Amino acid sequence: MIARKTHLDALAISLLLVCCLFWGFQQVLIKATISEIPPMFQASLRLVGATVLLWLWCLWRGIPLFKRDGSLWAGLLAGALFGGEFACIYLGLQHTTASRLTVFLYTSPFWVALLVPLWVKAEKLRGLQWAGLLFAFVAVAFALREGFTGGQAATAYGDLLALAAGMLWGLTTVVIRASSLVKVAAEKLLFYQLAVSALAFPLLSLGLGETWVWSFSPFAISSLLAQTAVGAFASYLAWMWLLGRYPATKLSVFVFLTPLFALLFGALWLHENVTPSLLAALALVALGIVLVNRKQAG
Repeated sequence: MIARKTHLDALAISLLLVCCLFWGFQQVLIKATISEIPPMFQASLRLVGATVLLWLWCLWRGIPLFKRDGSLWAGLLAGALFGGEFACIYLGLQHTTASRLTVFLYTSPFWVALLVPLWVKAEKLRGLQWAGLLFAFVAVAFALREGFTGGQAATAYGDLLALAAGMLWGLTTVVIRASSLVKVAAEKLLFYQLAVSALAFPLLSLGLGETWVWSFSPFAISSLLAQTAVGAFASYLAWMWLLGRYPATKLSVFVFLTPLFALLFGALWLHENVTPSLLAALALVALGIVLVNRKQAG
């Protein structure tokens, strides 16, 4: 039985900061690599590599991945939703900035807050949580308006894909929390998501007519290694380890740091334009996440 803690200690906070820092950097890294490796092919290499790494990890740790436990169909559904999320991310980065995409992507907690109570009655929304959802709605409307008008109009399609990615991420969480997947090992849960996506993405890449070029620059190789080993394997495994040991509500408050890091890296590396509207949207999303995850008496 895993001993759960009631507060975040130094280890948890350190891991959270490292994960959020890399997740913010990752969107910028993907966008910077698209010019050399097409998005779906890039995602395919990442997912196949991470699936192999996770399988080897489970062999080493003696964690059974193929034992029958009644989780297959829910696992396949979670894997399909996870794959859809990353398809929207990689395609969206062709049409919008990494910073804008990350702000919309991290609306995921609000989809979870809206939908989980339909299956888990104990998680019914209360007053402050509804206020948090309202802040999130205002933030999204505010930022989307900018994507459809003026100099930012070309980003609208990418913004909508990012919003769809956030919804699919939220739906993945709902499937996990409302099904037998809540009882399976973190490694098996991640394996479902990576393996299903790893099978689907090469077909998506071919269907989109992408060119599979196997001659990569040192930068592209480094990018793929970081996306695979750190992003899709180590950071997700660390996140699931944290979820199994610390309060989910306290962990999720750190989520808003990721779009903040994405804005920073996007501005410094890709020279992306960080507008006052986008900063205001980020602030509202952060406030909404805090309110949605706030426990109330009664």
